[in-house]
Amino acid sequence: MNRPTDNLEPIADQIRLSFSAKDATREKVLPLCREVIRHCSQAIRAIHRQEFNQAKELLGAARNLLDEVFQAVVSCSELGYAGFVRDAQKEFAEGSITLALVAGKQLPSPDELSIDAAAYLNGLGEAVGELRRYLLDSMRKGDLSRGEELLAAMDDIYSVLVTMDFPDAITGGLRRTTDMVRGVLERTRSDLTLVIRQKDLENRLEEFEGNIR
Repeated sequence: MNRPTDNLEPIADQIRLSFSAKDATREKVLPLCREVIRHCSQAIRAIHRQEFNQAKELLGAARNLLDEVFQAVVSCSELGYAGFVRDAQKEFAEGSITLALVAGKQLPSPDELSIDAAAYLNGLGEAVGELRRYLLDSMRKGDLSRGEELLAAMDDIYSVLVTMDFPDAITGGLRRTTDMVRGVLERTRSDLTLVIRQKDLENRLEEFEGNIR
C-alpha cells in the first residue's frame, strides 16, 4: 500500500539540490562583493587625494566585478536582492557619484551604472557624507572656491531623497539614509557659513589695516 509520504524523499532531494546550487552561488558571489566594496573604498580615498584617474580605474575594476556578480546570480535571481549584493551596488554608486560631483561632471544614472534603484539612492545619500569630508578638507586648506557649489549639490540630493516616501522594504532603508543626509547638510551649511564669515572678516581687517598705514 502506498503511503502519502512516499514521494517525500524525491521532493527533499530536489530541494537539497536547489539549496546546494544557491549555496555554491552565494559562496562565489560573497568574495566578489567584498572585492567590489574594497575597490570602491580605495576609489573614494583616491578622490579625496584628488587622484581622479586612479579612482576611475578602481571604479572600473569594481564595475567588472559587479558584472561577474550579476552573471553568477542569473540562475538564482533572489540572490540578486541579497543584502551583500545591494551593499556592493550601494558602494559602487557612492564612489561613482562622489567622483562625478567632485570632478564637476553630471551624475551617472542607475541605468548607466547598471544597479538597483534603491542601492543607487542609498549610495547617493552616502555620497553626501563624502562631499562633506571633501569640502572640510578644502576649507582647512583655505580653499572656499567650490564651497557653495558642493553645498548646493548636497542640498539638491537631500531635496530628492526626502520625496522618496516609500516603505523601507522597497527603498532599502532609505529613510535612515535621508535622516543622516539632513544632519550632514545642516552641519556643513553651518561650518561653511562660519568659515565664509571669518574669511570676510579677515579680508575687511586686512583692508582696514592697509588703509591706515
